[in-house]
Order: sequence, then structure tokens, then C-alpha cells
Amino acid sequence: MEDDILFAIEGAVAVITLNRPQKLNAVTPAMADAIVDAVERCNASDAIRCVIVTGAGERAFCAGSDIATLDAYETPWAFRNRSDYCDAIRRLLKPSIAAVNGYAFGGGLETAMSCDIRLASAKAVFAAPEVKLGWIGGGGMAAGLAHSVGASNAALMLMTGDPIDAGKAERWGLVSEVLAPDALMPRARALAEVIAARAPIAAETAKANIKAAYAMSREQATEYERDLQTICFGTADAAEGRAAFKEKRAPVFRRR
Repeated sequence: MEDDILFAIEGAVAVITLNRPQKLNAVTPAMADAIVDAVERCNASDAIRCVIVTGAGERAFCAGSDIATLDAYETPWAFRNRSDYCDAIRRLLKPSIAAVNGYAFGGGLETAMSCDIRLASAKAVFAAPEVKLGWIGGGGMAAGLAHSVGASNAALMLMTGDPIDAGKAERWGLVSEVLAPDALMPRARALAEVIAARAPIAAETAKANIKAAYAMSREQATEYERDLQTICFGTADAAEGRAAFKEKRAPVFRRR
């Protein structure tokens, strides 16, 4: 089962791969626990500065929770209180990139939306199909779609369950870029390396700042942003950035 989630560190970039391609990378409870563990490893490591989440194989990023396992929960309340892999991804302190290589359905779409930046293969397909089976998403589906694609498009996806292709996802703002399938991971890694090269405290603070911008009024978010800016300004990395600028050299950031 541990092979169903792969965890690799390449320099300052961690890669979490859902590795169950024969089942479209559908997530079992054990896989959800493994994702939680991977997130905790990323958060605990100062050496990891950016995280990529992707799926194995050519067909799917993630088809959501494995429906065959859902009846194993004794009660709806036990289902409600399960380990949620989307919650885990949102708990990442480090900047995150979803490299969506195929189907992103249900919890797979929620997983992608739980990442900070979404890149998609031209073969990627996105859907919130739960309504076709008698329920709705529970991993932040409505909030993620409403913030990404707007209320009307979110309603269209949630109420029909029908999929949209990568081109429409890009036009609607669900993903930032659409790439040829063989260019997806190289682009994700290159982008992750760019982010990893930035001052890590500032990058992590930028992530927190974006979350605040959604959760607060504009006035509150602006005040919070100024507080975060002040915290960053007092770090050793910010001093190094100013010194490097004056000395016309590349800065060396140490997450201090």
C-alpha cells in the first residue's frame, strides 16, 4: 500500500505522486493517511521549499475517493470524520503545484484546487461528478470552484456533474497553463525550482497572504498583509536580499 503514494525529494522540491494508475489514482483510506504523512514531512523540513502533486500514468491525476471503499465506513459520521487528503494538501505550509496529467474528478479536482498553482496537460479533464451518484463533494469543492471559475460556472459543474476539458479550464481560470503531456512535469519542476529559489519565508508568507485575501474583508486583508510584510522585512533573508541587491549579486536565502 505504501507504493500507492510515492514521495520523492529532488533538491528543494518534493514530489507527491498518487500511484494507483490502474484505478485512475482513486484514493483509499490508507492512501489518504499516506498523503497526510507526506504533508507532515514537507512541513517539518526546512530543506523542502516547494511541493508538486501529480498522478502516475497517462490517464488520471486522481479520480477522487475510491467509491468501492466508501461502504466500509460504519456510519455517515465516521465518513464525515475520516482523514481527508484535500484538507491535508491545504495544510501544506510550502507553496504547492498541481501537475494535472489526466482526469481530475471529484476529490481529484478538490486536490488540484487545494494546491496553490495548477498546471494541466492538454489531456486533462475536470469534473465534480458526485451529483450523478446522489451526493456532493465534501473536500472544498464549492468554495474552490466558486473562487476559481465564478458562481455561474461553479453551479454548472456542481449541478450537472459534467466534465470540462483543459482548454475550458484555462479560459475559466481553473488552471494557469495548459501544456503538451510530455511538457507538463518538466514545466512543473522548472516552476517549482523558481519558487524554491525565492526567499522561503517570503514565499510561505505569500501563500498565507493569499488565503487571508479570500477569508477577510479587503480592509482586514490589507492590514494583515502589512503585518506579514513587516515580519518578512525583519528576517535575515530580507536583509540578505537588500544586501545582494546593493552588491549586484544573487542572494543566498537560508530561511532565517
